[in-house]
Amino acid sequence: MKSPLIVGLGGTTRDGSTSERAMQTCLQQAEALGARTRYFGGADLRLPMYDPTDPERSDAARELVEALRECDGVVIASPGYHGSVSGLVKNALDYTEDLRDDRRVYLDARPVGLITCALGDQATGSTLSALRAIVHALRGWPTSLGVTINTSRKVFDAQGECVDDGVRGMLKLLARQVVEASQRSMAPLPARLPGEEEKA
Repeated sequence: MKSPLIVGLGGTTRDGSTSERAMQTCLQQAEALGARTRYFGGADLRLPMYDPTDPERSDAARELVEALRECDGVVIASPGYHGSVSGLVKNALDYTEDLRDDRRVYLDARPVGLITCALGDQATGSTLSALRAIVHALRGWPTSLGVTINTSRKVFDAQGECVDDGVRGMLKLLARQVVEASQRSMAPLPARLPGEEEKA
């Protein structure tokens, strides 16, 4: 069986943000478990505002959509801005609408790990709930564990290493849940499911 491809999406426009470092830690663990990974950070997500009426796509948007089309699992990391998902991350996720006509629609049946970061516990929880609702709408499967990080505490050092044992352990477990679920979901689908009409 080939190694699953895990796509990481998230971060902020600020280099070295907590959400970026948390994502990198999670994806490194996924690689240690045998997965292939690809990360779209804040700089990669500075995409034009998604417009369903405009079929034109930037090179960066096409690259993101193609990676999501090919992936076996996803990890999303968002800061909690005013109690919810950042506009940067939400706009990037809106581009999954380009997968609506795929045989595997949106993120259908793929595991999705979620990480939220905020200066306080309240915003991490509400942002996690918002992300789970978005993933459900995209037909993905949020992992049972969602990682919330309160940035008022020191979590990463200047080199980007996680110095909080609890957070590091949760990020490792999140990676394991995404990788193992991705491996289970990689079994090929039949050409046509029972009762499914063949597309014209």
